[in-house]
Amino acid sequence: MDELTAPLRRGRTRGVFRPRPVAARETATPIIAAAVDSGLEWARSYRAKLHVTDVATITFFVLVAFVARFADTQTLTNDIAVRYAYMSLVVIIAWNASLAVYRTRDKRVLGVGAGEYKAVVNASTTTFGLLAIVFLVFQADTARWFFTVAFPLGLVALLVNRRLWRRWLTTQRAYGHFLSRVMVAGKRADVERVVRQLRTTSGAAYTVVGVVIEEDGTTTTSALLDTVDVRHDLSRVTAHAGELGVDGVVIAGQPSGGTQFIQDLAWDLEGHTVELILATSLANVAGPRIHYRPVDGLPLLHVEIPQFDGGKHVMKRAMDIALAGTAMLFLAPLYLAIAVLIKLDSEGPVLFAQERVGRGGENFTIFKFRSMVTSAEDQLASLAGQNEGAGVLFKMKNDPRVTKIGRTLRKYSLDELPQLWNVLLGDMSLVGPRPPLPQEVLGYDDRVHRRLFIKPGLTGMWQINGRSALGWDESVRLDLYYVENWSVVGDLLIMWRTFRVLVQPVGAY
Repeated sequence: MDELTAPLRRGRTRGVFRPRPVAARETATPIIAAAVDSGLEWARSYRAKLHVTDVATITFFVLVAFVARFADTQTLTNDIAVRYAYMSLVVIIAWNASLAVYRTRDKRVLGVGAGEYKAVVNASTTTFGLLAIVFLVFQADTARWFFTVAFPLGLVALLVNRRLWRRWLTTQRAYGHFLSRVMVAGKRADVERVVRQLRTTSGAAYTVVGVVIEEDGTTTTSALLDTVDVRHDLSRVTAHAGELGVDGVVIAGQPSGGTQFIQDLAWDLEGHTVELILATSLANVAGPRIHYRPVDGLPLLHVEIPQFDGGKHVMKRAMDIALAGTAMLFLAPLYLAIAVLIKLDSEGPVLFAQERVGRGGENFTIFKFRSMVTSAEDQLASLAGQNEGAGVLFKMKNDPRVTKIGRTLRKYSLDELPQLWNVLLGDMSLVGPRPPLPQEVLGYDDRVHRRLFIKPGLTGMWQINGRSALGWDESVRLDLYYVENWSVVGDLLIMWRTFRVLVQPVGAY
């Protein structure tokens, strides 16, 4: 699961914190993020912008359907035009209302993850599903233009608009704007874990301006917390939140007070515009695998056990075949150009074949464009002392064995393109854990062996989170997270982010 779950309780807007005299700080370090825009203010402004573009988009494409319906003026009569105008108005109102009902502009889904896009799709399909029934009952034959023109074009336009707005929002957040100010509270280790994750996670919508440590003040503040206001005494979390003017309080891990502490804090925050957010202790469990089910006042969280076969995997395989086959067809000219450049650059074959370990520990032959000299394997032993790779993996930033054209191929991952053939053969998937060498697998412990529960991928979470710059532990964590929580939608998002990484390479050598 993402480090932060959805807010436990959204504060009501009928009250706000009244500024209190700021108590003596337990650290003299300035609050660097103090000038960041209020989360409530930016959310209201951003939602207003989305609302305007949503209404404009829906209205435009409904009008397009109206014009398309009466392109042939010979069939146009006043009665039909008036009736169709009323139907158009119904579609516009219903579609916009559905976007509101499905909370497509909710602050908790804006700018992060696929939830925003899913909500737009669900709202739109539900709208036209209900309209289809209504129009069928009233025998509105002319309504088909709404379904063949307005719905598909409007839905695509809505998603594109959301994507463009998200890119703008991401750019603003990179400069410290449009972030929610939060305070993290809990035990020191848990607080540091959450602060670290929020600072390193791409697209995080929060900026940490203060922390409340459960332990007393005798513990030395770590460098990680040097730029935030550090306080103590969890019993005064509400007061600290008011003094710092935060938009949310993040509870890290499980404080000593347990569920009673969380309940009391939720009550204390009632009537204020402050969210209560729980940083889950369910490590590496994604949101879709968690289901809440209260039983007679006992809140139960059901966690689905990962499945490594079945319908989802059939869909994954079908997507692999379709996309890999199409990609190879369109990339044929690029394959030819790379092959010619490799031949002109150095002697040796165009392709490099190597044994890798796939699903279930079965070995297969992986194909890559050759990016090293032909004697690379023989030179490996002499370079072993200069290994800069993670764990048992050999990597070297300025590897002398890499050819001139090979450096460019590696930088943009073009040397990996022949692995599309491995995907078609079924040895690999488009998205999955990194395919390991047999000698790497020999160094795996039982936990890391879970990497082999699904097919390795041409790209994956390691590719979009730093590639070779990742440490061994982080690489393993990302792979294991993917193995247990992958989804078709998640795969599509990883592929999209891979294209962005290829344009601006990070950690490739």
